Amino acid sequence: MKTISVKAVKREEYGKKAAKAVRREGMVPCVLSGHGESVAFSVDPREIKPLIYTPNSYIVEFDFDGKKEQAVLREAQFHPVREQILHLDFYRIADGKPVSIAIPVRLTGNAEGVKVGGKLALSARKLVVSALVENLPDELVVDVTTLGVGKTIFVGDLKFENLKFVTPATTAVCAVRVTRASRGAAAQD
Repeated sequence: MKTISVKAVKREEYGKKAAKAVRREGMVPCVLSGHGESVAFSVDPREIKPLIYTPNSYIVEFDFDGKKEQAVLREAQFHPVREQILHLDFYRIADGKPVSIAIPVRLTGNAEGVKVGGKLALSARKLVVSALVENLPDELVVDVTTLGVGKTIFVGDLKFENLKFVTPATTAVCAVRVTRASRGAAAQD
């Protein structure tokens, strides 16, 4: 899994008033929690941009004045009107402990249903998985070659080594939808 390095500045004060003061300085207030402790800090929004505005998932390596901490992004809060990041929550990664993270899905192959006029639809762009950091892939590759018209691939149908899906097994990943062209092809057969 890809890693992004970010310089972080610890903050001593918590709460709404302190967070507003951090935002006035042009920084983004953040919290790093997990394994019995939590740390309030702030980061430069330009450093965190590659993490937020991308479909990919990353491990974030924070530099607290020389001390390194690894984490994953849990939640991002945005201003309701402007596209400004208001707050970020991160979860600390511990050695030997599994971590849950949303990983993007990539479809490969030419589906059988698409060849006869169906339309391939991706229902879940990201799936939440749990695994050790060293076993986390950059993306989940799903082969749709055998998918026919009206058929769906669910999370329960997917098998990846050393990964456990947190997303419910009944969640649809992708499907080939019936179109007029596929109905016409079926009627001619």
